[in-house]
Amino acid sequence: MRAECCVFIATSLDGFIARPNGSLDWLDRVNERVPAGEDCGFLEFLATIDALVMGRRSFETVAGFPDWPYGSTPVHILSSSLKRASGRYADRVKISDESPGDCVSRLTAGGARRIYVDGGETIRRFLRESLIDEMTITRVSVLIGQGVPLFGALETDIPLRHVETRVYPFGHVQSRYRLVREIA
Repeated sequence: MRAECCVFIATSLDGFIARPNGSLDWLDRVNERVPAGEDCGFLEFLATIDALVMGRRSFETVAGFPDWPYGSTPVHILSSSLKRASGRYADRVKISDESPGDCVSRLTAGGARRIYVDGGETIRRFLRESLIDEMTITRVSVLIGQGVPLFGALETDIPLRHVETRVYPFGHVQSRYRLVREIA
């Protein structure tokens, strides 16, 4: 049985996860309204995760953060162009150019039971290979008009089952979905 693959991500109300240049400045501004110590369940989610998989662009964004947000969770970067990580967090990641399926197989064989998948292109690649099991999407109350979409064109519909929605008093709306595996 393969590890469960989960998404935990924030989007603007119009569905973007970053500006066209990758900037998250809009999210930083919106989060100024969030009470100190409130993380919308991120640390609780992270405590259930055995490994994290992201792409190069997401890693480069996170590498610019003042603090490493993933604690001791092993982080794996899928990239065909990045051969070695640089910067202050380089020692915290492993890089490979394998497919999402091969990555999940390797991590499952290594004992992972839940994998956090992060970054727009990486999430889309995992969706194309039918590897995502659960998605938690937090919509924040801002429209940015353009940017990197969470989702793009799909080859087929992906049915979802709504699990729960939480509304935060500072304007965030967080919904959790399970992907429905249709039985043929």
